[in-house]
Amino acid sequence: MSRLNKHRDKINWKNGFFFILAINIAIFLLVVSFIFWPAEEVELPHRSVDIEKESSEFIVRTSKENLNNLINAYIEHLTVNTEHKYRIELEEDVHLIGELPVFSTTVPLSMHFEPFVVENGDIILKQRSISLGLLQLPNKRIMEYLERYLPMPEWVTVNPDDEEIYIAITDMDIRSNFELAVETIDLEANNLAFRIRVPYETLGIETWNMIPTPKR
Repeated sequence: MSRLNKHRDKINWKNGFFFILAINIAIFLLVVSFIFWPAEEVELPHRSVDIEKESSEFIVRTSKENLNNLINAYIEHLTVNTEHKYRIELEEDVHLIGELPVFSTTVPLSMHFEPFVVENGDIILKQRSISLGLLQLPNKRIMEYLERYLPMPEWVTVNPDDEEIYIAITDMDIRSNFELAVETIDLEANNLAFRIRVPYETLGIETWNMIPTPKR
């Protein structure tokens, strides 16, 4: 091999060596830059000082028979020390049966209502038909008798002018501190559902507010 060829091989070897060395240095710098590059802050939940009242909500479904028994058990308890009795029968509609004092006597009362669920979970009973024995009285007057003489819980309001009864289910004072609301009432389909909200505090559970960690 001539001296010129040897010189060329030496130059090619040096060029290849420096090329490979440059690639390795570039890769090393790239890896180092990825390692030490400032990462984006990730917002993680942590416990704050303020405790937030939280709850879980459940949908409970029942039948007309079960609800009817519960309603009348409550009415019986409500009227135990009164002279005026009445009961509810859930049929195709809500049927109220009882007696009202009229002219020093009692007259049988029969009222039919159609239930409507209010957006907040309460119920409005719209009067469909009403009779007070054989007496021919205006519906408003009979509703006034109903309001005056039949014992009602505080969360039930009789509105004679509108010929309806407003049942504020959401205002019921339940000992367990659960919150009750109506989801669905379809008497013809026997589809009755209620929302029960259970505050965690009722179970002795303290829940903490989950708020994001501020960025540094």
